[in-house]
Amino acid sequence: MLYEEALYTVIHRAGMMGPEQVDDEEALLAYLCQVFGTSPKEHAEAVERVRKAQAPTYALKVSVMRAKNLLAKDPNGFSDPYCMLGILPAASTPREPAEQKQQRFGFRKGSRRGGRAPLPAKCIRVTEVKRSTLNPVWEEHFLFEIEDVGTDQLHLDIWDHDDDVSLVEACRKLNEVIGLKGVGRYFKQIVKSARANGAAGPSEDHTDDFLGCLNLPVRDVPVAGVDRWFRLEPRSSASCVQGDCQLALKLVTTQRATSMGRCGRSGFASYLLLLGRLLQFEHRTHQPDASSWHGELSGLAATLLCLHGAQGDLSPLQLALLHWQVGSRHHQTCSLDYSYLLGLLGDLEAHWEDAASLPREQEESLADSFSAFSEFGLRLLRQLRDYFPATNSTAVQRLELLLRCLCKLQQFRPRSETCAFGTGLHADVAAALKSGNLHWYDGLLDAKSPRGQPGLQRLSGLVELADAVYEDLQTCRGVYSSLFRSILQVDLFALTFLQLEGLVAEEARVLMEELGPSLGPEAATGLLELYLTLADIQRLWSSSPGRDGHALALASIHAPFLPAVKLWLQELRDQAKWRLQGAVDVDTLEPVDAASKHSSSAATAALCFSHIQELWVLLAWPDPPQAQGLCTQLSQDMCEVALLYSELLRGKVDARPGATSEALCVVLNDVELVRKAAGQALRGLGEPEGALPRALLSCSQALEEDLQREARTVTAHLTSKMVGDVRKYVQHISLSPDSIHNDEAVAPLLKHLDEKLALLSAALAKENLSRMLEALWELLLQAILQALGAHHDVSAAFYGRFHFTLEALVNFFHAEGQGLPLESLRDGSYKRLEEELRLHRCSTRECIEQFYLDKLKQRALEQHRFGRLSVRCYYEAAEQRLAVEVLRAADLLPLDANGLSDPFVIVELGPPHLFPLVRSQRTQVKARTLQPVFDELFHFSVPAEACRRRAACALFTVMDHDWLSANDFAGEAALGLASVSGVARAPAGGATRPGEPITLPLRRPRAQVRSALRMLEGRTSREAQEFVKKLKELEKCMEADN
Repeated sequence: MLYEEALYTVIHRAGMMGPEQVDDEEALLAYLCQVFGTSPKEHAEAVERVRKAQAPTYALKVSVMRAKNLLAKDPNGFSDPYCMLGILPAASTPREPAEQKQQRFGFRKGSRRGGRAPLPAKCIRVTEVKRSTLNPVWEEHFLFEIEDVGTDQLHLDIWDHDDDVSLVEACRKLNEVIGLKGVGRYFKQIVKSARANGAAGPSEDHTDDFLGCLNLPVRDVPVAGVDRWFRLEPRSSASCVQGDCQLALKLVTTQRATSMGRCGRSGFASYLLLLGRLLQFEHRTHQPDASSWHGELSGLAATLLCLHGAQGDLSPLQLALLHWQVGSRHHQTCSLDYSYLLGLLGDLEAHWEDAASLPREQEESLADSFSAFSEFGLRLLRQLRDYFPATNSTAVQRLELLLRCLCKLQQFRPRSETCAFGTGLHADVAAALKSGNLHWYDGLLDAKSPRGQPGLQRLSGLVELADAVYEDLQTCRGVYSSLFRSILQVDLFALTFLQLEGLVAEEARVLMEELGPSLGPEAATGLLELYLTLADIQRLWSSSPGRDGHALALASIHAPFLPAVKLWLQELRDQAKWRLQGAVDVDTLEPVDAASKHSSSAATAALCFSHIQELWVLLAWPDPPQAQGLCTQLSQDMCEVALLYSELLRGKVDARPGATSEALCVVLNDVELVRKAAGQALRGLGEPEGALPRALLSCSQALEEDLQREARTVTAHLTSKMVGDVRKYVQHISLSPDSIHNDEAVAPLLKHLDEKLALLSAALAKENLSRMLEALWELLLQAILQALGAHHDVSAAFYGRFHFTLEALVNFFHAEGQGLPLESLRDGSYKRLEEELRLHRCSTRECIEQFYLDKLKQRALEQHRFGRLSVRCYYEAAEQRLAVEVLRAADLLPLDANGLSDPFVIVELGPPHLFPLVRSQRTQVKARTLQPVFDELFHFSVPAEACRRRAACALFTVMDHDWLSANDFAGEAALGLASVSGVARAPAGGATRPGEPITLPLRRPRAQVRSALRMLEGRTSREAQEFVKKLKELEKCMEADN
């Protein structure tokens, strides 16, 4: 029946074919033979039967929509237009002889030309009159029966109505008149009846004005119909018209001599079957195995459907409905591209405003197709991970289009109120997703961690399951969630997360209860992996915006894992130690590669610390007190591991007594790398923005000190290999004759240093190079000091040469800012050396004055460590004498066996050459006390000019009196005389008033004071020797006291 219907459609096709359609009957018939799989014989017989069958009855559907830009015929500048239209049979078609004046057919003025049959009254239709407009809108629809498609013609006139007579009523009455003869007489009767409102009466002068006409052959109507504007034509060459008229024309059949037609099967039903047959054939022919077919039909198939839809008088809405029904049903068995289905829904939506015109059975069939497709889509969503894998971009695009299709389905509500979704789209999709999540999780649980297995076996499977859940949630948030949220307003991530995290949390709690009594290292490692994954899952939720305030099943999951984490930290420490032991054993103390300056074991150690820090960050223990305890344990373990590495490295070096400088450089770089890596890892255990906890800070500082000490030890070991060469070149400078230039004497040392430092620079890291430069600088200063101490009574040129050497070395080690800073170079031993060089160039008296100046500059090592002495000094200008009062002492050192002392104070002025006639004076002995009160006044007859000298001072030496042995030294203090009252200038009135008491801290001579003494020891002059002898006696007292 369907095959016969399709052949009938082709053989009795009518209308004008479009350029994209196939107007070849044989090709269309052959295509149908292929589609239905008919044999040539059967095909020929079927074609013959159809040709013999009665031809269909044709009708022309005309919709008069509107007109525009018509002529104004009324005094008010407008017109009152209406249309008269009808079908002109072939006999009534107007001819235009060349010898006659050009004139077109018109309904209102007929000609009495002979040979023309009268036009049937039932062929005339008229629209309503639109008052006072030049752009009327009618939107009226008419159906005209067609006798001969090839010759019949549609004729339309537009007139301006000039009175109130209803032309529609006139036409209705005239349609009851029969037997009129002649076209002119017929239309005169129309006008007369219109004037008389259907009654007989005399003719009036009022006539309607002609506005234009159209003559359209029925054969020129396109097969698919046409809806467009037509330019109005004049009735004759004398007519004046303007404007356009919009018509919608479609050629249909009303009676079909086919089996389906006789059975009452409508064009809707036959089109549905034919479209399904053609779609299956086209899909099978073009892309049999592809799901990306967009439903593109061949020209033959599209022509057949166009012919059948037009002949069946199917509306655009019905065609869209049919294509959706067939396409969606076909997709459920042979996948199509979802963009094709979405396009079908778009076509349906575009014509949905005409849904009220659908018959009930068609509307119900549409609702059924919606329900079927929605259930199909929900079934796919239940298996979202299988049908739309996130790793397949094409599959994700298909998912997006499917969601858009489901969303658009919700917008259609047929009159039967049958909705595609039972409880609403949002609820149905959420239920489908939850069902799919549970099915996926149960399958994963059965495959990886079935509950019948022992605890340890289940643990590894549960770790894999948690990892799979984490990856799935990441995929859900990163790929799927935005699609569901933007298209369906379904929060897929929240829905999936809350469901899966509850399931996996419950599974973890059950396993923890089972493993609790038998927790060992193996279980601890597995449980840590499980906890880290669960913590990652929980962070997925907290890191997503707008997720606060929701109670999670994983919120308190950390508590049962605490014993396992503690046990795992111990295991981590032991594994790190074992790993570093193995790394040091195989280490050759050579750089890993050309770009690196450390060995392989240091790289392993740094990697261990980095991994420990990363694991701590991943652990992110949520309970602050517990986290602090774990952090303290982990930091102590890291320090222990770092110190073990340095000990292993030092042991490896000690096992090689003849270790080369290159190997020592590598070791030094290893220590520095581990110091940095361990320090960074320890700092990483604290809060990112906060201060380190006290325990962690203490541990970090202790490790820093230990590793710095280790680096200094290796540096000293490396420096010791250079001592011999440095001393040799310094000795070369000291033995150089005065006749050679200083730069020539220093050149060998600088060349040696340049070569050594070039090697060190290539072998050491930047920090270690600086450390090595500092050690080498100190070595050079000590070598020069030793050289100076080994030579006495040498020429001034000798000391000038070493002064030149010192400045040359400063420039060498500073290297224009690329080496050590000048502040570091000119500190410590440099100052001592520079002072000695300066003193060597001074006279004996200048050295003695420097000795006393150093005493005045000396500061106490510790405040009041040796006690305090209160004195008062002032100068009596009238008597030209210096008055010195020794008042009291406090907190003296106990130097006797009874815990007390017998103190007395020696007061002397210095330097001796400034006060040659002044002898020292002393107080009385105060027995058995540490807080003596002296209150003694001493006078020294000295000129004020001598007291004003920069080095002039009063020296107070506190001694402990011993009856049976030498007195003990308790401390000393110096007071500059230049600042004493009355010394700078004589007071007004001539009398000097004693000033306030001065408290001087007692101290012992320091190195810078003794440096001047060493200079004097090398002098052979009597003055120098006597001064040194006196000081030696004082030092003996100090040594006996110590």
